[in-house]
Amino acid sequence: MTSAPGSTERTRVRRLPEKAVTDVAALHAVLDAGLVAHVSVVDGGMPFVLPVAYARRGDEVVFHGSTGSRLFRLLADGQPMCLTVTLLDGLVLARSAFESSMNYRSAMVLGTARRLRDDDELDALRVITEHLLPGRWAEARHPSRKERAATMALALDLTEASAKVSAGGPSDDPDDLLDPELMRLWAGRVPIVERFGDPIPDELCPAGTAVPDYVRSWRRG
Repeated sequence: MTSAPGSTERTRVRRLPEKAVTDVAALHAVLDAGLVAHVSVVDGGMPFVLPVAYARRGDEVVFHGSTGSRLFRLLADGQPMCLTVTLLDGLVLARSAFESSMNYRSAMVLGTARRLRDDDELDALRVITEHLLPGRWAEARHPSRKERAATMALALDLTEASAKVSAGGPSDDPDDLLDPELMRLWAGRVPIVERFGDPIPDELCPAGTAVPDYVRSWRRG
């Protein structure tokens, strides 16, 4: 079961605690909205950060990489790790540079991953594919034995996680609001909207091949 975000000493939000999210459903929503996670692991005293495709599967996050990756082998062996997802929703312009900021949703998960195998691994690959490309798994060829041998799927439980959400307009320094010159500045927020463009067929698609309805239904933002 997913623990409440910020419920451990390591995940308690100390910087801007008013932005902390303590609702499990809100944590899940951030993870479900993202497409790319960043995984950090230490190797030989040096921290490394990897971008990975991922998906939430119930009370865990699943992600995959190459079996030839030194860092993925470390993760599979139980090296402590951190996984983060950040969604940037807008820029916030205050009347000072210091108070200007961003609107965002973010999640951080700590722990050790476990390697998935056999049907459990195949299901994780399905879940990741459906998270990134909803509807595709039913039509596309599934991974071959050779492709499976080159792929490592890992799972990280959501037992130790935190989440933060920042939304709304600027929070100006009270003194700036008394300055007539600064009060003539434009202030507010500029939303950032992510969206899919029109599908573009590759050169090998037969003329007239229809774009699948499930692709046309994809929406972001």
